[in-house]
Amino acid sequence: MYTEKVMEHFANPRNVGEIEEASGVGEVGNASCGDIMRISIQVEDNIIKDIKFKTFGCGAAIATSSVCTELVKGKSIDEALELTNQAVADALGGLPPAKMHCSNLAAEALHEAIADYKAKQGKE
Repeated sequence: MYTEKVMEHFANPRNVGEIEEASGVGEVGNASCGDIMRISIQVEDNIIKDIKFKTFGCGAAIATSSVCTELVKGKSIDEALELTNQAVADALGGLPPAKMHCSNLAAEALHEAIADYKAKQGKE
């Protein structure tokens, strides 16, 4: 059902936690499945220097959060904004159709964190 990469990110998630004085924080949830994702970012010179996540959800939700953080760490804000739910799923070698919403949540949480960062900077 799940790829080896999904299982690896579920069993050994990367960048778990929360950044204390984050530049931006995004939180999204899906009421129908109960998944909740919170991503915090530390931005310096328009580059995501650090990114952490906390996820309450299934294995796919944890895996998509983990791989999402790996895909954008060290990238510019503009590059990170280009991340899509499909790119997150592809980085994991695919997800079952019923779990595709998890990858959407990870990308949305990231985009919310960037929006929060921009709002704090006065760059709506």
